[in-house]
Amino acid sequence: MTGERVHGDGNEDGRGPLGAAQLGAEPGERASLVQFSSAFCQPCRATRRILAEVADMVDGVAHIEIDAERNLDLVRTLGIEKTPTVLVLDAAGRIVRRAAGMPRKADVIAALGAAV
Repeated sequence: MTGERVHGDGNEDGRGPLGAAQLGAEPGERASLVQFSSAFCQPCRATRRILAEVADMVDGVAHIEIDAERNLDLVRTLGIEKTPTVLVLDAAGRIVRRAAGMPRKADVIAALGAAV
């Protein structure tokens, strides 16, 4: 995925897998696209559309949007520095890709390849 900051394989933050308790929603069976957003973030709206479209295209993939301002503990734990930030989780809830900034649809699809 393009963005200002992209990280690769594994949970580089040292955390264990992320599940429904941390995410506030059920993760996808195959993968999850987790988006950290804030209320007045213009790129977050476009990112929401892109991720929802990709999740609808790929069976077993969930799009989960998290309000960064209401989930500061999780934001701090994961080192989220700006919105939008997108995490791609595999079926086990491990972070396999991470990008800050609005992603391109093609890059999201390609990043899912690392998760499924």
